[in-house]
Amino acid sequence: MGENVTANRTVAELGLAEAFASVGSKLPGDAGVRAKREDAFARFGSEGLPHRRVEAWRYTDLKALLREARPLAAPPSAEAKTAAWNVETIFAGIGARRIVIVDGTVVPELSDLDGLEAGLSISTMAKALADGDPLVAESLGTVAPVEDAAVELNTAFMGDGVVIHVEEGTPVERPIHLAFVATGSVPASAFVRSLVVVEKGAALTLIESHQALGDAEYQPNIGLELVIGDAARVDHVKCLQEERSSLHLASLMASLGAHATFNHFALTTGGAVVRNQLFLEMKGEGSSTDIRGASLLRGNQHADTTLVANHIAPGCVAREVFKSVLADESRGIFQGKISVAPDAQKTDAKMMAQALLLSETAEFDSKPELEIFADDVQCGHGTTAGALDEDLRFYLMARGIAADDAESLLIQAFAGETLENIAHEGLKTLLMDAVAEWLQAGDE
Repeated sequence: MGENVTANRTVAELGLAEAFASVGSKLPGDAGVRAKREDAFARFGSEGLPHRRVEAWRYTDLKALLREARPLAAPPSAEAKTAAWNVETIFAGIGARRIVIVDGTVVPELSDLDGLEAGLSISTMAKALADGDPLVAESLGTVAPVEDAAVELNTAFMGDGVVIHVEEGTPVERPIHLAFVATGSVPASAFVRSLVVVEKGAALTLIESHQALGDAEYQPNIGLELVIGDAARVDHVKCLQEERSSLHLASLMASLGAHATFNHFALTTGGAVVRNQLFLEMKGEGSSTDIRGASLLRGNQHADTTLVANHIAPGCVAREVFKSVLADESRGIFQGKISVAPDAQKTDAKMMAQALLLSETAEFDSKPELEIFADDVQCGHGTTAGALDEDLRFYLMARGIAADDAESLLIQAFAGETLENIAHEGLKTLLMDAVAEWLQAGDE
């Protein structure tokens, strides 16, 4: 039996098994953490990489796309740290507290960790695991879904990341910016896990940027767990601008207490294959989420956004809006599932996915889903896909705007609607600039 299972494994699956056998016991953490790692890899090993016959992965066949599991990235050298320090991100001008993560490792000497506000603590995941941090022991893995290959691999191999704790009633004024930079000149992988606990009545703005230097194949697997307490608020913005040689897997997992608020926006312009998945647990009465994203793709890029929102408590409100702008032979995917438990009466949830197809060879797949076990709810979803509105383009051109400029304006307006939930005006402006930069790059 064992020989048959091994024979049926892909090169990537065998490589992952060999890597875990080699490094699993050397990764940080006590016996309890090691048990979590082993359990996670055992679950992964029983099923292997997901493929198109797995419903949640039907549009992103990871078994076919991940042909070889790259070795874990080495700790960053002095040269890599210098290169990462010199990287300019689009968020440089907003006064955020920057934490730099180079090739999957947090680099404290490049990070702004001095003078933390009262009620705010930040540490590295590697140190927290090694020291047996009680916050990590209590919270890590409590939000993560039990059955998801990307999360299982992240749990098994997690080496570093950031642990952020915001104490009750603390409004963190400065945004915290997690700046991920890949510097390797050879193919590599990285498994980063971060944990953010925001207690009752506290507030935090969290930013992620993902960039790569050079074009070496990079396979990041990013996990982020958010525990949002009663009446707390978290605003999260992610910008993915990695090179088109990366296979980027990201899993965001959030649980919300009563009357908590979670706003999320993700802009994807980079990566060869991207899977952004979000798992939301609305556990407290009256909590609210506003989840939005824009994918701007060209060439043969592939970006998959998958959302699972579980409404467990009554009176929760959710809005989900995702847009894709697809040029050349790119492919955009949206899968969204809203699940309403029997006790989650008065749920108000709306989900919309839209795509703008700039070529006849671009492809958009959408699979919205409602699973409702309560009778007093307002839930709905919609999907549209089509080309630019020629009447609107003609209207702009009739007023003296050049054809290319008219097209750019329409695309910016289409994508810009997803930015409406960003309260920080500086962030909103910088993200619109990133959209304009993507458009300009296509004209060159």
